[in-house]
Amino acid sequence: MPSLPFIKIDIQQQLLSLFDNNSLIKSYQICSAKNGLGEQAGSECTPRGEHTIRAKIGRAAALGSVFVGRRLTGEIYQPTLAASQPNRDWILSRILWLSGLEKGRNRLGSVDTMRRYIYIHGAPDELILPQPSSHGCIRMFNEDIIELYERVEVATRVIIE
Repeated sequence: MPSLPFIKIDIQQQLLSLFDNNSLIKSYQICSAKNGLGEQAGSECTPRGEHTIRAKIGRAAALGSVFVGRRLTGEIYQPTLAASQPNRDWILSRILWLSGLEKGRNRLGSVDTMRRYIYIHGAPDELILPQPSSHGCIRMFNEDIIELYERVEVATRVIIE
């Protein structure tokens, strides 16, 4: 029986890899949380362990479309927009909303990945740094998240280690 496609995120290498039938399909540079790894609500850490894609958001959104609360704002990211709002956490192009699968580690209670609104999402190119700098989510280049979005389905497994 063939294995299902899955995503493996290597925090140390800042790399997201997509596998199918245990064969590497493609790897992408990512940026994880500046606060490191952790599961507690409010920690702004990237949660570890086994997850699933709970929802795919933004199917027809334009490259650079801005989301707030998982809804399109009608804005397209531009440097002038960023300059006018320097502290905004930019979520762009597509969202893959994660849900933890390990009770007590990343699911339910104060460690629930989904309730923490942890996503794999697009971000401005200048925020995809070689060192962790996000607020807990996994940031990707916009063209990469659009490509990944088209290659995965809801319920795809995501392993963060």
